[in-house]
Amino acid sequence: MNNSHDDAACCWVFGLLLATDHIVDRARCDAHRDLIARAWRDGRMIKPAFVAVICLVTFAGSSVRSQESVPEPAGYRVDQYRAPTPATLTGAQVLTTAEAELHWNNHTIFVDVLALSPRPANLPNGTIWREKTRRDIPGSIWLPNTGYGELAAETENYFRLGLERVTQSDGAKLQVFYCLRECWMSWNAAKRALALGYKNVAWYPDGTDGWEAAGLPLQEAKPAPPSVQ
Repeated sequence: MNNSHDDAACCWVFGLLLATDHIVDRARCDAHRDLIARAWRDGRMIKPAFVAVICLVTFAGSSVRSQESVPEPAGYRVDQYRAPTPATLTGAQVLTTAEAELHWNNHTIFVDVLALSPRPANLPNGTIWREKTRRDIPGSIWLPNTGYGELAAETENYFRLGLERVTQSDGAKLQVFYCLRECWMSWNAAKRALALGYKNVAWYPDGTDGWEAAGLPLQEAKPAPPSVQ
């Protein structure tokens, strides 16, 4: 393959990667371009490189179509919380990882709503149950179990007072709600915050999965104490 054809092919492949910027970190674009160029020009690597890129683009396209095909429900999601989510939340901003990082660097309020792991029902009597360690975005407040579609009065009060505490009752402060990727709990929680009258609400759908994949820091989290209830 001559150099002009090599360059054209390399540019084409790199363009496909850029088109999937929700998967590929743009901060690593130059590195990706150099790697693709070397792989493409190495005759032994043409096929693996080409197949890998096609798989990536196919996966990205199907992911986008899946998300776009999920409509916003009129109310809250009340079952199957780990499932594809909508691409939008009416009244709220929807953040990419890069945008979430910018807000985090500006000391924006981050609210983690991932539920606590339920104790297995079949544990023998006397078994000590230890909660799975939750690692979330540093500086977050963790309000577990507040992303379900239906909340007990006590849990709803816990959520309301938790937000009042972190915002100092300032309804104009930006709050970013998250849990995991393809997790409706953060969507529900952000929608619930809007219903409480907060005007500056953001939803970060990739949650700690997207955050960790981008190489950003996580910390061991503890639920907000009962004193906020």
